[in-house]
Amino acid sequence: MREKGLAGARGAQGSDAMALKLLFWELDKHLKSSSGASVVAIDNKIEQAMDLVKSHLMYAVREEVEVLKEQIKELIERNTQLEQENNLLKNLASPEQMAQFQAQVQTGGSPTGAAQPPVAAGPAQALPSAQSSGTSA
Repeated sequence: MREKGLAGARGAQGSDAMALKLLFWELDKHLKSSSGASVVAIDNKIEQAMDLVKSHLMYAVREEVEVLKEQIKELIERNTQLEQENNLLKNLASPEQMAQFQAQVQTGGSPTGAAQPPVAAGPAQALPSAQSSGTSA
């Protein structure tokens, strides 16, 4: 996703860079030929170059903001999904399984260690009965 946004920015960057090079080349040619006779024209060329750089940077920043907004949206959706899954598993776990999990958390042990198969087996066995009784989380 991010690569797509940056590819577009790179294409714009290439054309902007080419235009900027042309602008500086014209400015350099003008400086060598007029020997400072047209200061106003030089100021205008510099201002044009600065505007070109500014517009390119603003475009790149806007694209990056869009990419980040999309990532935030996906992360919020994933977080909501995980919270729902966590609540369901808590509701389906037996008190013994919850106590064992709490003990592991307090001792700094990994909750994904040896206690995981019983916890996983408990909800899987309880899930069909929860569905048949019409309970939903």
